[in-house]
Amino acid sequence: MESKKSPKADLEGKKVIFTQIGLIVALAVILLAFEWKSYDKTVDGFGERIVEDIPEEIIPITEQKVKPPPPPPPKKVVVINIVEDDVEVEDDLIIDIEADESTEVEEYIPIEVDEEVVDEAHVFTVVESMPEFKGGMSELYPYLQRNMKYPVMAKESGIQGKVYVTFVVEKDGSITDVKLLRGIGGGCDVEAIRVVKAMPKWTPGKQRGKPVRVQYNLPVRFTLQ
Repeated sequence: MESKKSPKADLEGKKVIFTQIGLIVALAVILLAFEWKSYDKTVDGFGERIVEDIPEEIIPITEQKVKPPPPPPPKKVVVINIVEDDVEVEDDLIIDIEADESTEVEEYIPIEVDEEVVDEAHVFTVVESMPEFKGGMSELYPYLQRNMKYPVMAKESGIQGKVYVTFVVEKDGSITDVKLLRGIGGGCDVEAIRVVKAMPKWTPGKQRGKPVRVQYNLPVRFTLQ
């Protein structure tokens, strides 16, 4: 029996191709399903007004109580002591209202106030007018430089510094009681005392306008050239 099918209509030879096409289409559908994106629909209400019902805040009216002013301070009470006529009242000043030109008046004797006596023998450290070298300090230090001899021992040992000497300026301006307060040695102390003792008279210090004895401290500088 002869086959009536046309060789062109035989699909057995194309079976593999159709199978591959089907697999490709199925894979494409699966990939498309994974890549598919969906968005939520939002409805924009343009032109719509939302009226919020906000209750109005009511501020309570409070009554402010004003504090009353403080009471005035009590008035000072002046107590008047009534003195009987027969009570004697001591009074330093006696006024005689019945006095006339013939009445004798006691002589007024003023009260004497003892003035402060300046002890002239006392040695002061601070007075109203301090003693001063004739010509002032501008003449004192040149005098010391002219009359002071640098000791050889101090010069060889390189000793220099200040020697502090204290003395008393008497009421007539003479220099007495010369003593060493602080020295540097090397013969400088002895030389400073010698020069101070040989100084001429000073202008004496005064207390209440009177010349007094005043203790004076003087630094004597020894400097190597």
